[in-house]
Amino acid sequence: MDKQKIKAYVLENSISHDGKANPNAVIGHLIKAGLNKKDIQKTFPIINEIVQEINKLSLEDQQKEFNSLNKLVKKPEKKERTLPELENVTKDFTVRLAPYPSGDLHIGNARTYLLNAMYAEKYKGKIKLIMDDTIGSDEKQLIKEAYDLIPETFKLLGVKYSKPVIYKSSRLKIYYKYAEELIKLGQAYVCHCTQEEFHKLKVEMKECSCRQFPPKEQIKRWKQMFKQKQGQAVLRLKTDMQHRNPAFRDRVLFRISERPHPKVGKKFKVWPLLDFSWAIDDHLLKITHIIRGKDLMMESEMEKFIWDIFKWPHPEIIHSGMMRLEGIEGAKISKSKSQADVKSGKFTGWDDPRTFSIHSLIRRGILPESIKDFVKEVGLTQNDTIIPIENLYAINRKKIDNDADRYFFITDPIQLNIENQPQIKNIKIKLNHSKPKQRNISVDKIFISRNDYTQFKDKEIRLINLFNINLSENPQFTDTENKNIQKIQWVSKSVKTKILMENGNWIEGLADDGIKNLKPGQVIQFERFGFCRFDQTNKGYFEFWFSHK
Repeated sequence: MDKQKIKAYVLENSISHDGKANPNAVIGHLIKAGLNKKDIQKTFPIINEIVQEINKLSLEDQQKEFNSLNKLVKKPEKKERTLPELENVTKDFTVRLAPYPSGDLHIGNARTYLLNAMYAEKYKGKIKLIMDDTIGSDEKQLIKEAYDLIPETFKLLGVKYSKPVIYKSSRLKIYYKYAEELIKLGQAYVCHCTQEEFHKLKVEMKECSCRQFPPKEQIKRWKQMFKQKQGQAVLRLKTDMQHRNPAFRDRVLFRISERPHPKVGKKFKVWPLLDFSWAIDDHLLKITHIIRGKDLMMESEMEKFIWDIFKWPHPEIIHSGMMRLEGIEGAKISKSKSQADVKSGKFTGWDDPRTFSIHSLIRRGILPESIKDFVKEVGLTQNDTIIPIENLYAINRKKIDNDADRYFFITDPIQLNIENQPQIKNIKIKLNHSKPKQRNISVDKIFISRNDYTQFKDKEIRLINLFNINLSENPQFTDTENKNIQKIQWVSKSVKTKILMENGNWIEGLADDGIKNLKPGQVIQFERFGFCRFDQTNKGYFEFWFSHK
């Protein structure tokens, strides 16, 4: 295989791995590109030789070389992932987004809502936004701010739903009506057993004595529930106490809660559980297709059971597998955990980067289009999947890479007093990959990071785009021509800069003063550090949020 072609593949591999090529990975790509397996033995020394040569270059120089050779790299055909067809689609196709307002939507639960929205777009159907705000549990409480955060998130993602928004907390009387119908049909009963007592009956597959009262008596007991205290009674659905799944045996439909509701206060104290309210609303609101996680399969069975009692048609239910994100440093994506951490002050708010909420991702510089493409790439599958968060970052990187302006940023800066420093007052360098525009850098006192100084001390290095020096205790200018040596970043006229990382930690340093012209919200790249979104100036610092490498 031609040496130039091998070099092109080495460069591609190196650029995608922060400037360090991996010979083993390169050989795999070359085989896919047509390298005969019989020639591997004699090709390996050539690869190693080129890898050593390439790894000495800066990432910037590698990119320049690759730009001249990239036509030699055979790009794999990438088939666009499409959503699988759904069954029984009609012109009345309607889905619902039913978020529980206990916090902001994060990348995990937003996936299901985006799948619903994508199918509505695919079939030119309707989307209904239903706030699933039944009272919830002590462990998973509703919060007032979520009523604004969730619609804002859908707006950011470009999800358009029918107006008005529907709130379950305003539909309690509808649920009471159908609860009474179930009782009159002999399909539901009021139970006064404690949780412990009923658990024992469930395990032993025995019916509760409360079940035996006739419908008229059950209606009286139901009305008494509205005067009783929390924990004294629940309304249960009569299923089968011999059912193979203990969780399905006489499940709770309504319970008493005296906790104030963020929207309706203490107006109601008897609240439906979600699966009952879903069964009623999915019918009354004419939902044709329900796309939900397979962790809700039991709730789906409950809905079907109730629909059959009322002899209602079944909407199509499609369960998607659970998605677990990999590679998130020190973060557990959980709305309940985030709620606790926001409440305690550990997190700065729902847009704290550790929540991985949609608001936080967009504040970091992740485009809404990238989030939607990520969801589409994962697709609709019943299999549980483990997806590296890097997949989202890779999608976003492709969208922002060419247009992101480049700047220098160094941490723990130290000043260099360079002997015989050339009298260069300013230099011009290219602002980004896609535009010919250049930016002017004033040269005065020169600072580098302490880490670079320690790592390359007593070696000749090149200050990127400037000149070469011998990096000793008394640095000396050497020349301006030799560019094939180790390159390091530097700043001269600079501003104090802070970058908020995805783990919630701040990194401080100096950035060249070109960033003073940035507008809030602009995504740039600090070379050899990563993409960052400019957020604000605060107490003398230019503050950025880290996007990704």
